[in-house]
Amino acid sequence: MDFFETIFTEAGKVLHDFVSDPANLEDLEKAGSKLVASIRAGNQIITCGNGGSMCDAMHMAEELTGRFRHDRPPIAAIAISDPGYLSCTANDYGYERVFSRFVRGVGKAGDVLVAISTSGNSPNIVEAVKAAREKQMTVIGLSGADGGEMAEYCDVLIRVPHSGYSDRIQEIHGMIIHSLIQYIEENIT
Repeated sequence: MDFFETIFTEAGKVLHDFVSDPANLEDLEKAGSKLVASIRAGNQIITCGNGGSMCDAMHMAEELTGRFRHDRPPIAAIAISDPGYLSCTANDYGYERVFSRFVRGVGKAGDVLVAISTSGNSPNIVEAVKAAREKQMTVIGLSGADGGEMAEYCDVLIRVPHSGYSDRIQEIHGMIIHSLIQYIEENIT
């Protein structure tokens, strides 16, 4: 039982540390406001991440196009996650460009890119946020530790203050994503 208690105690501490910093709650408010403004203007949300973060990106997009807690019109959102696209682009241009090429091809000024990287240093995520800035998109980053290299390219960086294993960061990212979706649902009607 000590094994499981240790896991949940550590997870609780990471959540407590995140919520205890008022700057994190302010960043959530900023990100939520930017997402709502973009949606109201008829723009789309594009999400990306690697591994578990890709699953989080997909989850965010499907909750926006589908529904979360309330019935509402669908919201234009897409995760960069199609395996055919990813393998084709990785083969032709290298994996570090799989997200940035999509952003350059599909993104437009006023859209929002939600880029998820627990380290903030994934080369393909860094390239994606740079491409989004070039396209005059808003960039919301979800990261851990110090935010990594992507931090300097984000309009809003929501950073989980943890530098250990990425699973603790991803757990909070899931809560961040759910809170942003709930904020959107309550503010777009």
